[in-house]
Amino acid sequence: MTSLPSPRRVKLMPLVALIFFSVSGGAYGIEGLFSTSGPGMGLLLILVTPLIYSIPHALVCAELGTAIPVDGGFYHWVRRGLGDFWGFQQGVLRWLCSFVDMAVYPVLFTSYLQSMAAWVAPGQHVLFTVGHFAFDLNWFICLAVIAVFTLVNLMGAAWVGDSSVLFAIVCLTPMLLLSVVGFAHLLTHGTDPVSTMTSAPDQSMWNAFGAGLFLAMWNYSGWDSVSTVAGEMEDPRRHLPKALAVSVVLIAVGYLLPALASLAVGANGPAGWRNWDSGSFSDVAKALAGPWLQITVTVGGMFASVAMFSALLASNARLPFVLAEDGYFPQWVAKRSARRQVPVVSIVGSSVIYALFCLSSFSNLIIVDVFLTNISLLLQVAALIALRVREPELERPYRIPGGALSLTLITLSLTGVCAWAAWQQYAQNGTQAVTYCLFAVGASTLLYFPLAWRRRRNTTAGPASATATADAREPETVAL
Repeated sequence: MTSLPSPRRVKLMPLVALIFFSVSGGAYGIEGLFSTSGPGMGLLLILVTPLIYSIPHALVCAELGTAIPVDGGFYHWVRRGLGDFWGFQQGVLRWLCSFVDMAVYPVLFTSYLQSMAAWVAPGQHVLFTVGHFAFDLNWFICLAVIAVFTLVNLMGAAWVGDSSVLFAIVCLTPMLLLSVVGFAHLLTHGTDPVSTMTSAPDQSMWNAFGAGLFLAMWNYSGWDSVSTVAGEMEDPRRHLPKALAVSVVLIAVGYLLPALASLAVGANGPAGWRNWDSGSFSDVAKALAGPWLQITVTVGGMFASVAMFSALLASNARLPFVLAEDGYFPQWVAKRSARRQVPVVSIVGSSVIYALFCLSSFSNLIIVDVFLTNISLLLQVAALIALRVREPELERPYRIPGGALSLTLITLSLTGVCAWAAWQQYAQNGTQAVTYCLFAVGASTLLYFPLAWRRRRNTTAGPASATATADAREPETVAL
């Protein structure tokens, strides 16, 4: 057996940056929370959602991530706790969900870019068409973004983490400037940013809370994403809980300060909070300080978009890799580069799929993202409880304190929030999201049985080709 080189590991600060971009990327995109629920309720949701959603999930990730610190992360947590079927659902559903989710970030990058260069807008310069698909300049810019950050990912998770630290500085600096200018405006003009609690006089507090909760959850989800690269972290059992704790505070403050400061523009007018939507902080910046701050915030949003794509590609691309290692997908999907030991086929293949999804508007499918993410989250909670019962002696460098009471509170909080958000989404959008979600779950369930049969047939001569602890297996590699 040949000796494989040891790849460079993700250190603590890059790990914080990876979590930051896997979950947030800064306040860019949170503007719609205020036009939907109102300034007072929007700020309240920014403060409350971490308590009832983010912190409970981060605690689950800290315990499971330190107990089972392997590539594939949450896939192996659920597989070990609940069995092969549910582990497969966890991995496949999250990967399928990423097709739509990941295509958003290159498109968002071009949306910020066209605010400064209108000629890159979709449909402005169509180069050629194939059937119903138009390959325009906008798509080729998306393709360039995907290509660049695919190459960064092929350098290894450590490179993604190190670059994320730099991107975090670039993204947070405009928001810091916006906060300083906005707070100065609040103080000098005597504006009361929370004089209005809801978005309309006839909107009830309960309705405002429910309407904004789904959007708040979207902006606070993804705490488990970094777990899929745990095998490439430096001392994950010590660093992961610290990184999760720092990230929770950083992300909450990163939402709260710019949002509160931006309310200085008031309710009405082109930049008023009643008209806020994703990207409106650029208009707020112009209203408060002029074009220089608008450009600064816009550039920060562009970098946030690509940094989120890069961080989430590192996470999502490990899913087909570990499914191939476990025998569900063809073994060539599990090939790793000889020099850096990254899953090259899985990364490139995932990027190709994301590029194809950038061709059309799939924004109506985004509502499925939180549904499937919450199913994944609840499976992780179930796996945590199952492992506490079935494997009480499993080494847990971080263990959620409080025993059964803490687990009960976490389970009730996460289940209640997920159920309430699902009901609100159904009440607002009907059965569309539910239908898409059931279709995805049904397809994943049907896919499991032939792939599981193939897996068993291929491994009848010995044990499964990969498990959460099978480190001794020598992977196939490709030169890179």
